[in-house]
Amino acid sequence: MNRVLLSLFAVAAVSLVTLNVFSQPARDPRPDTDLAAGQKAAAGKPKHPPAAPDRKVQQDLPKDVPSYLQDISVTIHAGNAQGSGTIYTRGGVNYVWTAAHVLEGLRTTREVIDPRTGSKKTVVEFKDAKIVKELVEDGRSVGKMEMDAEVVRYSNADTGEDLALLRVRKKNFVSTSAVFYLEDKIPTVGTKLLHCGSLRGQMGSNSMTEGIMSQLGRVRDGVVYDQTTCTAFPGSSGGGVYLKDGRYVGMIVRGAGETFNLIVPQRRLVKWAKKVGVEFAVNPAVGCPKCDLELKRLPVEDESPGGAHRAESAKGNMTFLIHRLEPKKNMLDVFNK
Repeated sequence: MNRVLLSLFAVAAVSLVTLNVFSQPARDPRPDTDLAAGQKAAAGKPKHPPAAPDRKVQQDLPKDVPSYLQDISVTIHAGNAQGSGTIYTRGGVNYVWTAAHVLEGLRTTREVIDPRTGSKKTVVEFKDAKIVKELVEDGRSVGKMEMDAEVVRYSNADTGEDLALLRVRKKNFVSTSAVFYLEDKIPTVGTKLLHCGSLRGQMGSNSMTEGIMSQLGRVRDGVVYDQTTCTAFPGSSGGGVYLKDGRYVGMIVRGAGETFNLIVPQRRLVKWAKKVGVEFAVNPAVGCPKCDLELKRLPVEDESPGGAHRAESAKGNMTFLIHRLEPKKNMLDVFNK
């Protein structure tokens, strides 16, 4: 009898062990780390492909707009011509946006023989411009800083876009930088604007005026301009026009009276900057050239037709707002009279 009971207990114990083993969930043969990674990936897998990254970068707007405009505005000296410019800073390098007609006196050409073909070709070169920043302290002018700047991009005023970009040869000339308006929405007619430029040249450097956007999309010789009532004089050419928050919306280039002025809208400037490989000088989301060779991959002068300022149109009543200095008199000529 005892033997029978022991046999029954043994059978029952084996049955319980077998039942416990088969009741356990099947274990994945993969290592725990692989399984966890796979489960995490499956849980986090999006239903739709991820969107392309947004190239916009949050730009800090100035708190003191008048002081900021004083910091980014300079007078440009190009031979006997004086105009205005706006500084854009990237990585300790200062670039200056201005109008090409301010710099036209710096452009030279020479004939050379192409060693590959043996034929003549014309080489276009530019002398350096002078960038002058006037210093004011305690309500008084206390001096000037003057730096050389090379022309890195240029589109002429007769058949091009009348735009130019300079690079100051001294690094960290200033630390402040212009903030460009990069939104798709165009500022509407009636928007309040500011202009900061060198009215009447160096003697009126960094003069601030105000006005409104008086019209959009003026088409002259096939090129689009916006119109502003911001007061401008000869010397204003190349100077920036800004929203009240300090963002750059255009460049003054022409006028037919103190408050009837045409500007290159920033939408046209940005489009040209992309075309000639210098978008980095308006948009912080675009990478800078890693070396001079990369920047100089394209020629300095953009020779493609843009139709901006035809030579014949310059004879009309919309004149370039450039300040020209009187040529210095030779003292021998004075005595010989």
